[in-house]
Amino acid sequence: MLFTTADITSWIGTFFWPFVRIAAMLAIAPIFGAKMVPVRARLVIALLMTWIIIPLIPPIPAADPLSASGVLVTIQQMLIGMAIGFSLQLVFATLVIAGQTIAMGMGLGFAQMVDPQNGINVPVIGQYFVVIATLLFLALNGHLALIRILADSFQSLPIGTDSLTREEFRNVAEWGTRMFADAMMVALPAVASILLVNLSFGVVSRSAPQLNVFGVGFPVTLTLGFIVLVFAISNLLPQMQHLLDGAFGAASSFGSGGR
Repeated sequence: MLFTTADITSWIGTFFWPFVRIAAMLAIAPIFGAKMVPVRARLVIALLMTWIIIPLIPPIPAADPLSASGVLVTIQQMLIGMAIGFSLQLVFATLVIAGQTIAMGMGLGFAQMVDPQNGINVPVIGQYFVVIATLLFLALNGHLALIRILADSFQSLPIGTDSLTREEFRNVAEWGTRMFADAMMVALPAVASILLVNLSFGVVSRSAPQLNVFGVGFPVTLTLGFIVLVFAISNLLPQMQHLLDGAFGAASSFGSGGR
């Protein structure tokens, strides 16, 4: 059997470019891209997913991966994969911001711990929200939906022909701006309840100046904050579903011209 250079280049490109898109998505997406996930494990997952998805993707144009056009295609696949993972990563960032807002109202803004997802220090309430969101994400089969969207992206954005448009990049940026608004919607019930407690202590301090508000108010605010947090967590499921629907909708819109 004789193999030409064109045949070998075509075989390499058929496996390499889908692998680049999948690996870029796994590096950015939550859970898969967490700092606690070893790079070797992420590499093995990317290789297995590439091997499974290759029969489902359209034919890939033959091009040398080391040529100028091949490098452009590689960058294109990295951008597409990172955009898909980034859309979902914003959901977990929203919950971190919501937890930080609640922690500041409770007086726990100083209590921080290392976030294994990103490797940075975040308030413990924000990390608690992320842990609950991760469990809900897996329980709702969000990881399977993410893989499905990634596989469908090879149909809406075939390799070597289409890329993300300017309008789609703008949609990703606009989805990022929604992160702060959604974080406030998640934290608003708890923040409003804690605000009422603080207003009550303000009235008490005016009526009884001899009362040590700082000595009494802090443990009461902290205790009521935990009670409010229990009710806030119980309502996290519909909010999580709303956030995931928006993230998956944003990721699914790639290739539709930003519509």
